[in-house]
Amino acid sequence: MSAFERYLSLWIALAMLAGIGVGTVAPGLVTAVAEAEIASINLVVAVLIWAMVYPMMVGVDFGAVAGVAKQPRGLLVTLAVNWLVKPFTMAALAVLFFEHVFAPWIAPDDAAQYTAGLILLGAAPCTAMVFVWSQLTRGDATYTLVQVSVNDLIMVVAFAPIVAFLLGVTDIAVPWETLVLATILYVALPLLAGLLTRRRLGGPEAIDAFAARAKPWSVAGLIATVAILFGLQGQVILDRPAVIALIAVPILIQSYGIFAVAYAAAFALKVPHRIAAPCALIGTSNFFELAVAVAISLFGLNSGAALATVVGVLVEVPVMLTLVAFANRTRPRFAST
Repeated sequence: MSAFERYLSLWIALAMLAGIGVGTVAPGLVTAVAEAEIASINLVVAVLIWAMVYPMMVGVDFGAVAGVAKQPRGLLVTLAVNWLVKPFTMAALAVLFFEHVFAPWIAPDDAAQYTAGLILLGAAPCTAMVFVWSQLTRGDATYTLVQVSVNDLIMVVAFAPIVAFLLGVTDIAVPWETLVLATILYVALPLLAGLLTRRRLGGPEAIDAFAARAKPWSVAGLIATVAILFGLQGQVILDRPAVIALIAVPILIQSYGIFAVAYAAAFALKVPHRIAAPCALIGTSNFFELAVAVAISLFGLNSGAALATVVGVLVEVPVMLTLVAFANRTRPRFAST
């Protein structure tokens, strides 16, 4: 690892502070960035995420996609954790904290809103950033693509029923524009660009050399994305720090808990680390654009539910970096095949 990558946590922390600072001293700039949005997806952030995802897509070997069927355990762990465990544990933690532990400090109406926002987060596994986390753990690019693609297909049919069941709301309007646009921006276009680049580069040595050159730019994109996200929410952080801290508690417990369950299951099933790490990280991360869009649609822009989904965005990157570091440290314990 280069010195730049070795101190990634420091750069991320500085990016958070810089984002909050810019959001405070230059609100007009932040407003302009915030308004560059289509279907609840910020186009500036989308470009940066695209830049992060693209280098990994160059490593996708379409000839090896069929080989995923020979190692189905990683995919089964991902699907079981994402759809049979994660939404329900998030709902249980939200109820525990906002209806009981934090009840003395939060009004019941606000508690119900925060619970709803967390449920929306729990029912939306990540699409885009997983490719970044997989790359940082030296994950199998082809297998990660298949995992994300299968999750997206399930999300199309399972997201609304799960949310409706947990919220007790029957008229969930799934923002199809957000789902489709995110899939195109974060999966289809980078995949096409990666395929064309791969063909142009030729052999494995040239592909590996390109990936090595592109990785620092991918990390730089991650840092810039963090700065923008914190800039967009800087005023909220400064205005309501105590509430944000309370909302973050169940999110943190859920994130580390889900990772532990998936990672331990992959280890017990002897899943190779290049598959096990991304498989655990997919469930830990969230499709925050979808969660935010549905929260605004159901409860309003200034609702507690929308705020809870935003806190999920703020918490995610620091949490995922600690899990990436843990996954990298524990690589030798996993099967190598």
